[in-house]
Amino acid sequence: MVEELWPGVPDSWSSFVPVPSTAAVEVPGTVRKWHVLDNGGDLAAAGVEPAGTLLCVHGNPTWSYLWRTLLAAGASADKPWRVVAVDQLDMGFSERTGAFRRLEDRITDLGNLTDALDITGPVVTVGHDWGGVISLGWALRHRRQLAGVVLTNTAVHPAGYSLPPALKLALHPAVHPWGTRSTDAFIRITHSLASPALPAPVREAFALPYRSAARRQGVANFVADIPAAESHPSWRTLNTVADGIRRLNVPSLVLWGPRDPVFSDRYLRDVLDRMPASSVHRFEGAGHLLPEDVDIAAPVFSWLRTAVEAPADSALRRTDPFRPMLAELDERAADTTAAVVDMAPLGGDAGPRTLSWAGLAERVNALAAGLAAAGVRPGTRVNLLVPPGIELTSLIYACLRLNAVIVVADAGLGTKGLGRAIKGAGPAFLIGIDRALTGARALGWPGTRISVSELSPARKRLLGVQHSVEGLIADGAGSEVPWHPTDPDADAAVLFTSGSTGPAKGVVYTHRQLAAMRDAIKDTYNLRAGTSLVAGFAPFALLGPALGATSVTPDMDVTSPRTLTAAALADAAVAVDATTIFASPAALTNVLATSGALDAPQRTALAQVELLLSAGAPIAEPLLAQMQDLVPKASLHTPYGMTEALPVTDISLEGIRAAGSGNGVCVGTPVSGAEVAIAEVFPDGSVGSKPLTVANRTGEILVSAPHVKDRYDRLWITESHSSSIDGWHRTGDVGHFDDEGRLWVEGRLGHILTTADGVRTPVAAEQAAETVDGVGRVALVGVGPAGAQVPVAVVETVPPARRAGTAAPGLATAVRSRVHELTGLDLAAVLVLPQMPTDIRHNSKIDRTALAAWASRLLAGGPVPRLKGRR
Repeated sequence: MVEELWPGVPDSWSSFVPVPSTAAVEVPGTVRKWHVLDNGGDLAAAGVEPAGTLLCVHGNPTWSYLWRTLLAAGASADKPWRVVAVDQLDMGFSERTGAFRRLEDRITDLGNLTDALDITGPVVTVGHDWGGVISLGWALRHRRQLAGVVLTNTAVHPAGYSLPPALKLALHPAVHPWGTRSTDAFIRITHSLASPALPAPVREAFALPYRSAARRQGVANFVADIPAAESHPSWRTLNTVADGIRRLNVPSLVLWGPRDPVFSDRYLRDVLDRMPASSVHRFEGAGHLLPEDVDIAAPVFSWLRTAVEAPADSALRRTDPFRPMLAELDERAADTTAAVVDMAPLGGDAGPRTLSWAGLAERVNALAAGLAAAGVRPGTRVNLLVPPGIELTSLIYACLRLNAVIVVADAGLGTKGLGRAIKGAGPAFLIGIDRALTGARALGWPGTRISVSELSPARKRLLGVQHSVEGLIADGAGSEVPWHPTDPDADAAVLFTSGSTGPAKGVVYTHRQLAAMRDAIKDTYNLRAGTSLVAGFAPFALLGPALGATSVTPDMDVTSPRTLTAAALADAAVAVDATTIFASPAALTNVLATSGALDAPQRTALAQVELLLSAGAPIAEPLLAQMQDLVPKASLHTPYGMTEALPVTDISLEGIRAAGSGNGVCVGTPVSGAEVAIAEVFPDGSVGSKPLTVANRTGEILVSAPHVKDRYDRLWITESHSSSIDGWHRTGDVGHFDDEGRLWVEGRLGHILTTADGVRTPVAAEQAAETVDGVGRVALVGVGPAGAQVPVAVVETVPPARRAGTAAPGLATAVRSRVHELTGLDLAAVLVLPQMPTDIRHNSKIDRTALAAWASRLLAGGPVPRLKGRR
């Protein structure tokens, strides 16, 4: 009967429990009838001893039905857990008491229930909505048996925040009785927050306990008990809980739906401020009813296995030598030679603008003192929306001086992606150029706002700006910088990926890992103090002062590499007598395309370059060969890496020529301090768990190095997968080693084709097709169901095709023939389109997932979605 009314809930879970009540609102000796869903009976019947108890507490206006997936998973886990999901009094199918229960009463109520159920072993609390605070209150009063805490969208404390509009409306005297009790409006609105929409039977089950106004009195009281001001009767209890959890020393997991209009990311930031050691995962696209929007059971039980059942011993702090990122700048604080040069400074000033080492050190210290006075402390997250150059360099090193955490996400993510990244990182401060501050104001990005340039009073008010960089420098000039010892293993930076393989991910680096990245680059390429470099690739623009190198930012939009011209590159080289150039393949392509405009002095400056590094994406040998003509004395290298580990391997132009052609792109051998292995990909597309270094076996590329990221930010599930092979970072790239030990990249794990003949990787066929006249870039995608996919080539033609569709017969035949000749692969179709969908940061990472969906629809004859050329 139960399962018919409550889909997914067997009769054996549902029970009623008489519980003596000691709440202040009750008459002594009162016994209340609770309804619970409890899988303990099933475990006992099976003779299974649980590892502990999950105590699940719902919010308003849900009930224990919210936790049915945890109840099912608890019984089937490798190490089963008893799951007790409660219906709070006056809620769900528990007794309607007729009393107005405050937060203090509800915490007491929960303790009464666990006493009645004789729950004495290890307990992990699980809370949602206002059930989160109630579960935390129970946790603080039962520390001896508390083993962990799980929270989903909740609010620990509204202090400093105005209540969400939905709750303000629900509390309004004219709305409250009607919206929460007289009608079921509050319940229906809550159910509508699920994404995707709740199936009708599930929606009916959630509404079932609240069919009449009398049964909705608890819903109304719950809303009325929201402590929105210090005068509220529950404010003191809320304060006690909110302050007390700062001292909880148990593992904690926070799972969050950022599309929650009630408890938005600002409440997540508050939770993490109070429980900073929490494992966190934000489910992009999910909202308030998180347990209905996504599978929370799998991550909860995965976390239980690693953090609660068998927690690792406390890691010993590493004792290897640590040289802080600011060491070189501090040692050269009296040096009057050039440290950084801007060819196109912010503010429209005529370039170039040069700052000496002494000037940079003075500026960094003044800015650090000003930021400290504004409230920046160790661990404070500071979002920097500033293009590379003197301003960004100064800000980065000032934040490092204060042991603050820099958050860097570039405009190449687009407005939507950038906003998602910033809200996810949750910075306390946001420093930006005018355009970024306008976006922050319009889109509600978090953080105290600081402008790079001075603004008029009216403009400051409009954008909500409280400080300017120059104002902070003036305030901090001559002041003592607050000194805090640098913890090498504390967070230093959150750097966002390009978003070319899904939503951009925040990558957390500690101070030790940033320093290791600096050292890997320095040792691999023999970069020493005195090197002068042109930074045409954003990540390297930040490392100059740490390397002791004079760095110049060319006149270009660094977030759009194609804007770098040969003249701009040469002028930057002239400005510092450059010995080294860092640039992306997209930038070098445009440099070659505009090289005809170079004059004699510019060519002479380029002829003095000793090292050219092209990073960010694979680069073809012909392009490098053409670049060699522009920089004839330079050694040309293409490091392979990613935001999570930069660099990983390296290969020179000579090495590329020696490797010859093969299945993929040869990226060489590991850089200083790095190890590389592969985890074999099996014919069904699954991946093994054993690191291998054998030749000619395709697998997922694994990396181990001191400069590999610490973790993904607030993406605990993603990080768990990334580090699931102990000691290695799983890159998501696929490749193999050749007989000489060189690594070849064959594509992305998500882009492999699972055909009837087994797994095929895309890069070799793409390279073969690109040798056909009239063909530019090519993407090989799989069309059809997994295990029976057929290969389809999508071609960007030269000149560009006028419209997307099937290729002309002659071109299709030529591409098919060349691919079969060089790889043995038979293409099912050849399609053309004017421009590939790529990321903006590199302008080279093709969105093959979007292409596969597009090709599938086109070949099926259905409506074909429009593809954007660049994202």
